[in-house]
Amino acid sequence: MYKHLSFALILVGAFLGLAHADQFKFPLKPNSVRFAAIGDMGTGEKPQYQIAQQMISVHQAFPFDFVIMLGDNIYGGSAPKDFEKKFEEPYKPLLDAGVKFYASLGNHDNPNERLYKFFNMNGSNYYTFKKGNVRFFALDSNYMDSGQLTWLEKQLKDAGNKDWKICFFHHTLYSTAKAHGSAVELRSLLEPMFIRYGVDAVFAGHDHVYERIHPQGGIYYFTEGSSGELRTGDLKRTSIEEKGFDVDRTFMVIEISGNEMYFETLSRVGNLIDSGTLPRVARLAPKSN
Repeated sequence: MYKHLSFALILVGAFLGLAHADQFKFPLKPNSVRFAAIGDMGTGEKPQYQIAQQMISVHQAFPFDFVIMLGDNIYGGSAPKDFEKKFEEPYKPLLDAGVKFYASLGNHDNPNERLYKFFNMNGSNYYTFKKGNVRFFALDSNYMDSGQLTWLEKQLKDAGNKDWKICFFHHTLYSTAKAHGSAVELRSLLEPMFIRYGVDAVFAGHDHVYERIHPQGGIYYFTEGSSGELRTGDLKRTSIEEKGFDVDRTFMVIEISGNEMYFETLSRVGNLIDSGTLPRVARLAPKSN
């Protein structure tokens, strides 16, 4: 019986394709930009807390300074007790250590979350901030109206080409997941602008999986929608997928130094799901109209 059990465990490990997190090392270069990414996490349930514990553990060896939140931050209510159970309690050690959280809004979020001080949205559904040589753009993909598009184009243009440009929001532009898949209409609005103004990477959630897409138009696309919720077996594994994982919850940690982005995706038990070093793609300055 024990031989059969051991063999079964080996098969499970082989199926998941997992490795221990210490097989990938961040360079921890001076003045690098270090952050984490989580999405669809605000359930208040055990898996969210397990992911939070892994983030706390990773932070000891890889001291990321902030976290980008990819939407569906608080499921099922917006009373003070919801914010406590679904955000403040699981991430308390990180908050106490001075780690800042920057939120974008998902379809399950109350728009008034923009007023919640720990989400650092400063009352706006969309906003921008800079860390080192990286400019971040938090967007509201629930309501991509002309006002937001005009604002985004100006911000992207004014940012120039010196710094990395990273956009994050809820609905993923490229996805092989069956539940939602690619937000094609949203992509038609955003992707031409992203390419024209040299966006380097895009992080989104909504599909409750982890997925890394083959670069599209020179842009790296990540879906991290399984930091609390999960849709097991949801990925279709098409040719646009570089790496996908839909059997457990995950989160990401990222370091950007110079023209390289180092990343690692971990499960709620600390297994390494995906990792790598991605070079910044050289871009030409957009032509003036």
